[in-house]
Amino acid sequence: MRRLYAIVAIMIMILASCSDDYLFENPPNSITTKSLYSSIEGFETGINGLYSRVRYEFQWISSISLLPANLYLVGTDNYAAQTGSAFMQISRDWGDVNNSQVSDYENIFLWLYSVINAANTIINQAESRDDINWFGGNYSADENKNRSIAEAKAIRAWAYRHLSYGWGDVPLSLNESLGSTIKTDWERTPVKLVRKQIISDLLFAQKYLDDSPKVRGRISKGAAQHYLAEMYITLDMPDSTLYWTNQVISNSNYKLITERYGVKADQPGVPFMDMFYDGNTNREEGNTEALWVWQYQYGVTGGAGSFLRYLYGSRYWAITVNGVTPLQISFDRGGRPMSYASLTRWAWENYEPQDDRGSQHVIRKYFILKEDNGELSKADLLPSGYNYGDTIWLDTSGDITTNQAAQRYSWPFCRKFLGSSPVSLTDTYEYVDKIYLRLAETYLLKAEAQFMLGSNQEAANTINILRRRSNASDITSDNINMDFILDERSRELLQEEHRRYTLLRTGKWLERVKKYNKRGGEFITDRDLLFPIPESVINTNLTKEMPQNPGF
Repeated sequence: MRRLYAIVAIMIMILASCSDDYLFENPPNSITTKSLYSSIEGFETGINGLYSRVRYEFQWISSISLLPANLYLVGTDNYAAQTGSAFMQISRDWGDVNNSQVSDYENIFLWLYSVINAANTIINQAESRDDINWFGGNYSADENKNRSIAEAKAIRAWAYRHLSYGWGDVPLSLNESLGSTIKTDWERTPVKLVRKQIISDLLFAQKYLDDSPKVRGRISKGAAQHYLAEMYITLDMPDSTLYWTNQVISNSNYKLITERYGVKADQPGVPFMDMFYDGNTNREEGNTEALWVWQYQYGVTGGAGSFLRYLYGSRYWAITVNGVTPLQISFDRGGRPMSYASLTRWAWENYEPQDDRGSQHVIRKYFILKEDNGELSKADLLPSGYNYGDTIWLDTSGDITTNQAAQRYSWPFCRKFLGSSPVSLTDTYEYVDKIYLRLAETYLLKAEAQFMLGSNQEAANTINILRRRSNASDITSDNINMDFILDERSRELLQEEHRRYTLLRTGKWLERVKKYNKRGGEFITDRDLLFPIPESVINTNLTKEMPQNPGF
C-alpha cells in the first residue's frame, strides 16, 4: 500500500502539478513558474533543464542497468543480452518475465511523461502570456518566442515518439499541469493520433529551429525534419517521407563525412569512424554529418556521463590467455566495459571484407599487447609465448546463445561510443559527447521511401552513396528489398539507431529477432511487440479504466 501511495504521488507530480520539480532538482522557494518564465533568460533556463532530462536516455534512472536506451538497443537482431539484470533479463527470457510490474517500464514511462510535462509548461507559458520580456541575445523578440516554443515542441514530439513505439496507444497530454485539479481519468489515445500530434509539433519546430544550433546539445532543424520523415512513413505516407528527407539532404549545412579529419586524422583510421572520436563529434569540431549531438562532460555541473560503453562493450580486461589476464584498462581502449549486452554474430558478420564500417577501427576484433598503455594505465601482462606487439584475437566462435554457461568477455564489440573519465580508468561513466542522429540515417530513410514508392533503382543509388564512402561494393535495383535495407541500416548505424523501433515499424521485429538473436529470440511472441502499460499507471487512473496491451 505504501508503494501505491508513492506511485500516486509520482503520477500527480507528472500529470497534474506544476512542472518546476522537473526543471530543478532543488528549486529555490522564491522561484515559481510565473517568475521563471518572465524573460527569455528564464525560458533558456527551463529549456536547459528540459534537455538535461532528455539525456537520461543514455544515463540511468534508478539502477546502473536501467538505461532507457536498452529498450530499443537490446533484444533486437544485432544486440543480445548477456546478463539477467533489469530489461536485459526481459530481452533474454521474455515470457512471464515481461510483465506490467517491471520497474523499468514504470520508471521509463514516468520519465517520458515528466519530459512532456516540462515541455508543456514551456509551450503554454510562452503561448498564453503577454507579459514576457522576449528581448535578448542575437534574436528578435518574435524569434526568441518562436524558437523557445519550437524547442519544447520538438522535445515533446521526441518523448511521444518513444512512447508510441514502446506502448502504442498512450495518454496524450498537451496542457500545462497547474495543480488545481488532479486528473484520474486518462484515456489512451490511438497511436495514429499520437503520431499526428508528433507531426504537428515537428512541423512547427522545423520552421524556427536553426540548421546548426547556437547552443551545443540542442536539436537542429535537420533532426526535426528527419523525425517528420520517419513519422510519415509510420503512417504509410512515403511520398511525404521522401519530401522531408530531401529537405534535409539538400541543405548545404549538412554533408556526409567522406575525408579524414580532426583529432586522429594523422593516425591509421577511416573517414567513417572519425566523427565518433571525442573532440570530433560536434559540428563546430568538423562533423558536418551531425544532426543532433548530446553533450556530456566530467566535473561540470549538469555535465553528467553516459553508460553506453559500460553496458555494451566487451570486458576485454577479464580475458585470460594461458592463465594470464594480459589486457590492461586504458583510455585508448575505451575504459572499463562490462559485457552486459553484446553484438549478435550476424551483426558483426554483416559486412563485406573491405567495408570500413566493419573494420577493426569500428568493430574491435583484436588487441595488440602494449608495454606502454598511456596515462594512468599499466603495461600489459605477457602470457607465456607472447611478446609486446603480438596480437590477442577475440574469440569469434559460435554466438551469444541461451545455452552459454557464462558471459562471453572475448567477443567483437562496437567502438563508436567508447570513453572514460579523465581521472579514472575504471569509472562506470564515460564523459564524451555522443552523436544522437546523423545525416546517413536520413539517406537510409529516403531509400526506404523510394523502395516503398517502387523506385528500386533510385533506392539503390541512395544507398550506394553511403556504401561508397565506406568502400563497400555498389548494389543494383535487384538487391533492394526491405530486408536488404534493414541489413544496410545495421551496417551503417550499429549501436546508433533505435533498432527495435525500426524493426517494429517495418513489421520485421519478430521475424528477424527470431532469426538472428540466439539469446532470447526463441522466446518472443506477438504480445511482445508492445511493452505492457505499467500496472502502477493503470492503478492510479482511479476514475476511468485504462485498458492493458493485449496479452498482459
